[in-house]
Amino acid sequence: MEQREAYIVLNMIGGLGPVSVRRLIDVLGSPKAILEADREALMGARGVGEKLALKIITQRDSIDVEGEIEKAADIGARMITPVDDEYPEALKAIHDPPLALYVLGRILPQDKKAIGIVGSRSTSHYGLTAADRLAYQLGQTGFTVVSGLARGTDTAAHSGALKSGGRTIAVLGGALDCLYPPENAELAKKISKSGAVVSEYPMGRKADRMTFPYRNRIISGMSMGVLVTESAIKGGSMHSAEAAMEQGRTVFALPGRIDTPGARGPHMLIKNGAKLVERLDDILEEYEFLIPPEERKVPQDEAAARPDVPLSKEESKVMEVLWQEPLDIDSLARTVGIKSHELSSLLLGLEMKRVIRMLPGRMVELAEDLRSSNF
Repeated sequence: MEQREAYIVLNMIGGLGPVSVRRLIDVLGSPKAILEADREALMGARGVGEKLALKIITQRDSIDVEGEIEKAADIGARMITPVDDEYPEALKAIHDPPLALYVLGRILPQDKKAIGIVGSRSTSHYGLTAADRLAYQLGQTGFTVVSGLARGTDTAAHSGALKSGGRTIAVLGGALDCLYPPENAELAKKISKSGAVVSEYPMGRKADRMTFPYRNRIISGMSMGVLVTESAIKGGSMHSAEAAMEQGRTVFALPGRIDTPGARGPHMLIKNGAKLVERLDDILEEYEFLIPPEERKVPQDEAAARPDVPLSKEESKVMEVLWQEPLDIDSLARTVGIKSHELSSLLLGLEMKRVIRMLPGRMVELAEDLRSSNF
């Protein structure tokens, strides 16, 4: 067994994490040696007691590494480990780097110039607009946008980056074959074509309350800095900010109204030293060595950047209905006369064309500069 396959096996052993593996490698010399060591040798690593040693011994021989690689390949994914060139160098430097990454798409060298954007799932219109706009402008400036593919802020950040023609990376809280939320399946496909969808979780592992916070260290670990748009003080996005600070990344925060619950998290971060972000330059000036001020050419009129593209018959019908008033997705589907899952795909396409925008509560409205148009 090669070292690469050994990392994949270790990643699949329940109860064994990256920190314990690193300590075991320090003692035994390599990932492969861990899979060949006896109980006493395994227990020689700090923090590895008899219980964990027995887990390693009882599970390692029953894991079908070739079968796991084939399962990933069946959905078009590849697996990379710390011994592979594609594995991000920035991740290797964090305290608990993932042992393996399942990847749909590709991670490229230019992705080291990345900014993470995180925020609440139930964000406000203001938060969604800011995430979309800043992601769009970051993409235009050559940054990769990293987020978590969740509802709300993450969806807006990925969509904004894609609309810019730039790159974006989605880090999942579950396995690639257990995509969550399911309505973002089409968005994930688009991301994989011009960026990457990644997960450290073995095939079949569903997301839960434990996996989401843990994956946040990867979002921050792959980024030069992390922007928090909206969050409660104890929201999941604050975990990303904490991970970013621990990893030595810059933390940015979007200010909000003092009577908005989602502003409390960013405001606390600002009080504790996070950089307040009002516009793109507040982020770019932190990285002047990458993009000098004279090279910053960012469209100021976001609406003007929307391409003039033809619409299908179904897309035109959606626009005609929304011209009357904004609607929730279910009502829109009934009015247009198509199924909800088909409408979701149409809406994603219209959002990519900058024709509509998604609002909190699954509401949909025309882009601001189209609301007074006649169809």
